[in-house]
Amino acid sequence: MSMLDLLSTYLYGLGYVVMAMAVLMLVSGLDDLFIDVAYWVRRAWKALVVYRRHERMEYTELYTRSEQPLAIMVPAWHETGVIGHMAELAAQTLDYENYHIFVGTYPNDPDTQRDVDEVCARFPNVHKVVCARPGPTSKADCLNNVLDAIMQFEQRARLQFAGFILHDAEDVVSPLELRLFNYLVGRKDLIQIPVCPFERQWHNFTSLHYLDEFAELHGKDVPVREALAGQVPSAGVGTCFSRRAVQALIAEGNGVAFDVQSLTEDYDIGLRLKQWGMAEIFVRFPVVCDLPGRRKLGRSLRDSSVICVREYFPDRAQTAIRQKSRWIIGIVYQGYRTHGWTGNPVLNYFLWRDRKGAIANFVSFGAMLILLQLVALALVQMLWPGAPRFLSILTEHDWLVSLLAINAVLMVNRMAQRIIFVTAYYGLAQGLLSVPRLLWGNVINFMANCRAIRQIVQYGDPRRVAWDKTTHDFPTLGTGNRMRRPLDELLVERHALTEAQLHEALAHPIAGLPLGTALLHAGLITAEQLARAVAEQLGVPCESVDAEAIPAELRARVPARVAQHYAVLPLREEGATLVLASESYIDPVSLAALSRRLHTPVSYVLAYKGQVTVGLRSWYGREQEGARRQLLDLAVCSGVLGSAHAATLWSQYVSRQVLLGEVLVALGHLDEVALRALLLNHAQSDQPLGDFLVEQGAITREALEQALALQQRLQPTVATTLEHAGISTEAESLPLRRAV
Repeated sequence: MSMLDLLSTYLYGLGYVVMAMAVLMLVSGLDDLFIDVAYWVRRAWKALVVYRRHERMEYTELYTRSEQPLAIMVPAWHETGVIGHMAELAAQTLDYENYHIFVGTYPNDPDTQRDVDEVCARFPNVHKVVCARPGPTSKADCLNNVLDAIMQFEQRARLQFAGFILHDAEDVVSPLELRLFNYLVGRKDLIQIPVCPFERQWHNFTSLHYLDEFAELHGKDVPVREALAGQVPSAGVGTCFSRRAVQALIAEGNGVAFDVQSLTEDYDIGLRLKQWGMAEIFVRFPVVCDLPGRRKLGRSLRDSSVICVREYFPDRAQTAIRQKSRWIIGIVYQGYRTHGWTGNPVLNYFLWRDRKGAIANFVSFGAMLILLQLVALALVQMLWPGAPRFLSILTEHDWLVSLLAINAVLMVNRMAQRIIFVTAYYGLAQGLLSVPRLLWGNVINFMANCRAIRQIVQYGDPRRVAWDKTTHDFPTLGTGNRMRRPLDELLVERHALTEAQLHEALAHPIAGLPLGTALLHAGLITAEQLARAVAEQLGVPCESVDAEAIPAELRARVPARVAQHYAVLPLREEGATLVLASESYIDPVSLAALSRRLHTPVSYVLAYKGQVTVGLRSWYGREQEGARRQLLDLAVCSGVLGSAHAATLWSQYVSRQVLLGEVLVALGHLDEVALRALLLNHAQSDQPLGDFLVEQGAITREALEQALALQQRLQPTVATTLEHAGISTEAESLPLRRAV
């Protein structure tokens, strides 16, 4: 057979391939066109009718709901150096305080465990969970371990989380994300916010093609899906489940909420909750603020201001192929195997859209190859006028020409839609670049589909394919973690006490007091020595504080409820920063919350033991510590005491004041983390702390009475301080007794 015959046969066969491809592309194109029409009709209706009758909800409405406890679940396998950045960024940016982060680690990943331990030392609201089995298991298995730890924490802390949020360690969260979840979680069982990938350099098509896909998926496709089917697929990040949903998942799974064999457990849960009649919502909630960084040509201020999750996606083709093959196996093959089809035709339509990728990815890649060949044929026709007419074999079918023309129009519409949605969030430059990125995206998706099929054939069952975690980048914050050194080690190193004294104190602890306070009460160290050691441990400044010297106008800067809840006193102003005094560590989350509540930047110094406690009682509490101090002043005036001796006795009295929470923790009735969680809820109550803890079931009435009695015995009064100093308060010192 001659070369001419071979070429003729090839082109003849190519014609039929083009026909088949054209039909498949028409079906897929019309499918996409339907979603386009539905979106724009719905958008026009809302603009012309809905928003003329009802005002858009402003973000300030989110603050009308009191903060409920929210749990963030983060699986971590080989995430060294990332968890600290996430916790730091969350503390700095989240306009919310009542949340806890539970990080799932593995027993055979000591580096990540060590990193999480350092983070937990700085952030009391971050908790390490060690999975039962060595990793890497599936993400679902890790989340099941995390969820079990959350339930145990709830029992210990006597609280119930209202929402359970999925995030990855590399996620960058929006400041009002938790406010939004808190606002909706009482009415919705699955809440999903958009995912908006970070931009990279313009030529990094691998990473930026995610940007294009998510812009259109979460800008148009998912909103239409929610409107028509009432079902929202979870993205695996930025998803909040209600307590009712989590309890239903645990009950249905006999104690196991997430399907451990699923590679896309988030997608699986969205379908299960819908089948159980639970409410799901996809929220594009804009917080409009005209920031300079958002002023890009073509960018929509509202669309670019939505509450969303941001992260870097893979910038290497091989990594992107691995990630997308996992998505394809989980959504297309495992999804069909697990859920099949439903009795809801509208939902089935969207399931078809989810699963058509198994074919569409091959069709798109094949169409791209055929298009290149057709362009080559056209060039040959153009450059070689005398070429044999068999090069125009495709034009012999008028219907095919019409079909190709329709597909061309649909393709132009596809590109236009992509440009519109990418431009709305990222600006016109990225919108235009999304067109050439379509071709590279087709290659990535084709290779991912091939890999998915190869893995299924290799394992024999899509549910046996192992979890293949994708690594991500995280924006650099520049703040490192620091592990706290043990307090006893610091005290010995600073020569505040000897090893022998320390061993003696450890052998004979004082009930109801932690080590540092017990050493102070035993007279082994001074309040200054304790404060300076703790300050070195925490890495904060330390100084002595005289609450009586704080000006009234400065005290007015901190409302009583805020001062008492955080146990702080305003100390001074340094430029625009308000410096606070505290006797204990103020974690970054609380510090950020203080800054928001006081509407100014804040920092803090560590005060000596009892100085802030006495100041709070004096200026914000029912007890008048000033009257107690007058007792010493009268003693000085009457000549019973010298002024220096009186100052020493006052310092002894102040340094031995003990907080109720401190006693409860030392007695083992509560742990410190649980107490912090309970204090957040107590901030909304007018009850005394002890009564509140009893009402919440955190402690018994007997435990409270025991702690109160011990607190009264441990902390002296001014009168007993004088008596211990050998100064009588009997009849010969009547003026002193009257002052008491």
